[in-house]
Amino acid sequence: MMRIAKQTQVSYPSPSHPPATLAKQAKPASAIAHLVPAQPMLLHLRDGEVVLYRRAASPVWQCRYRLQDDSWYRTSTRKASIEHAVKAACTMYDEARFRQSLGLAQTAQTFAGIAHETLRDLRSEIDAGRGKSVYQSYITCIEKYFLPYFAEKRMEELQHTDIVAFEIWRNRQMTKQPKASTLQNFASAWSKLLQTAVARGWLSEKVAVPKLSTRGDKSIARPAFSTDEVATLLQYMVQWSTQGSKAVEKEMRLLLRDYVEMLLLTGMRHGTEAMGICWKHVEWHTDKGVRYIRIWVDGKTGGRWLIAKHRAVQVLQRLQVRQDAVAKLQFDDLLAAPVQQKLFVFSTGYQPPSLNGTFKRLMRDSRLLKNTNGQNRTLYSLRHTYATLELLAGTDIHTLAKQMGTSVLMLEKHYSKLTATMAADKLA
Repeated sequence: MMRIAKQTQVSYPSPSHPPATLAKQAKPASAIAHLVPAQPMLLHLRDGEVVLYRRAASPVWQCRYRLQDDSWYRTSTRKASIEHAVKAACTMYDEARFRQSLGLAQTAQTFAGIAHETLRDLRSEIDAGRGKSVYQSYITCIEKYFLPYFAEKRMEELQHTDIVAFEIWRNRQMTKQPKASTLQNFASAWSKLLQTAVARGWLSEKVAVPKLSTRGDKSIARPAFSTDEVATLLQYMVQWSTQGSKAVEKEMRLLLRDYVEMLLLTGMRHGTEAMGICWKHVEWHTDKGVRYIRIWVDGKTGGRWLIAKHRAVQVLQRLQVRQDAVAKLQFDDLLAAPVQQKLFVFSTGYQPPSLNGTFKRLMRDSRLLKNTNGQNRTLYSLRHTYATLELLAGTDIHTLAKQMGTSVLMLEKHYSKLTATMAADKLA
């Protein structure tokens, strides 16, 4: 049954006025309408569960309705006619109750809309310095594979067969069977999409969206450098870093030399963790009368302090001398000051987005690109080298785990072959 709210009453002059005055002041209702605040008309439908109302400044009827969990939703009927507005409001209410009974979100969105919103979130995190280095891999998964395939589909409608078909298509696009680590990146990127959809109210947590498979061939450990190869590399970079035909290339080579050495001297992760360090994150730390370089890093596993090898002082001093903003400071004063400038930058303070290409050129020029098994070395090989050499030198695995921001379990998993070697004196 439809119930109409009481209409607004227009106030007239008091009867105590003389008739002549009353006659003189009386005006047509149309002439005084603008003096009276207009009130919206309310229509209650479905036992008050649906409410239609119209704002004074709009000819279109608005609607609000209550669902079984007592939550209210507001929307426009986009109808000016009361008959059409009533029909539209009741239809929306019925559809909303149906979606709620199935555990579906009230506001739907295409896969493309969810993907673009997720990409914005990931890039914002990266730009703010809070993003993990793996976020770039997530972006590639979404842009190169998820978006082209799923674009106009809706996540809540996806079935297991859709995921199987996608994985077959993806593997053809990649022209190879992806490794387990690659599949894990795809699965994590997929989870990011689901998190965005739920957070924006585009997908209900009750909807069981199929997951991607993470079964793949076991990844081959990244190749490290031997002690002799590290010595060769460090010596080679001294001359190589001073070469380059253009000014920007010379800056890149000098910066890469310092970057490579710092990774070898600390074991920190390259990318977000290393490139996010500012001068204010580097300080002297004294323990039992000995001074150490201590660096705060923040990346994949959160923030932590790590201790650099003593030779890191030389690297830091080379970086300081080349940077216009801090070159004139005393080194100790620089480490004590809250300087916001990034550590690994050009003389102008500009930080290149990546050093991967220059590192690959260094590997080719130094003939250290491949190990004895034919595997290509990457910047990550420097972290792998640090861990290997530290374990072989007898560094406690628990101390090493804290230094590198990883777990003992992870170290044991990747470096289990070194266990017997480390305990050779006890086992022989």
